[in-house]
Amino acid sequence: MSPDLLLLIAEATFDTLRMVAIAGLIGSLVGLPIGIFLATSGNGELFPAPNINRIVGLIVNATRSTPFIILVVAIIPFTRLITGTSIGTKAAIVPLTIATIPFFARLVEAAIRDIDKGLIEAARAMGATPTQIVFKVLLAEARPALTLALTMTIVSLIGYSAMVGAVGGGGLGDLGIRYGYQRFRPDVMLIVVVVLVVLVQLVQSAGDRLARRFDKRSRKN
Repeated sequence: MSPDLLLLIAEATFDTLRMVAIAGLIGSLVGLPIGIFLATSGNGELFPAPNINRIVGLIVNATRSTPFIILVVAIIPFTRLITGTSIGTKAAIVPLTIATIPFFARLVEAAIRDIDKGLIEAARAMGATPTQIVFKVLLAEARPALTLALTMTIVSLIGYSAMVGAVGGGGLGDLGIRYGYQRFRPDVMLIVVVVLVVLVQLVQSAGDRLARRFDKRSRKN
């Protein structure tokens, strides 16, 4: 393998990591409060607002049900407005972030809804406010599930980041398509796939280990 190709792979890997890191950070920061709201704003819950809950839920579902590659193309005007371009890693971060928000929000909602309702009732009985219950009970108890949700989100983002390569998004996907497919270089395609698999394995292993560390049940065993 030539030094030039090694350099291209290293640069593409860095671009992929940059896209995933930025989109994951912004998407999870926005998706977390949306997920908390969806889990706590139904009838009889901590912040009852069922009508708004339904509207937010519809928006989240509509965004999630849109195939990612169609989303990338559909929001090109918005991407240009934000970044000034529709190609490259900077442009790819916009659809990646938008796809991350509803995905992570639903995972957060599921993680919070999985918490024992008795803990919420006990906190209420002790005089805790809804905000205190969210931060001191729900988020604290859901830490293992939230860690796994974030892990799943990042793993999905790695896959999405490869997909944006089909429309000039940069990163490993772009390298695989330009060199592996268009220039008939199966060795490059194989290396791209191996690097993506290694990245996913590393993220999944780190997430699983962190989740086990937060899980009180595993610490007792």
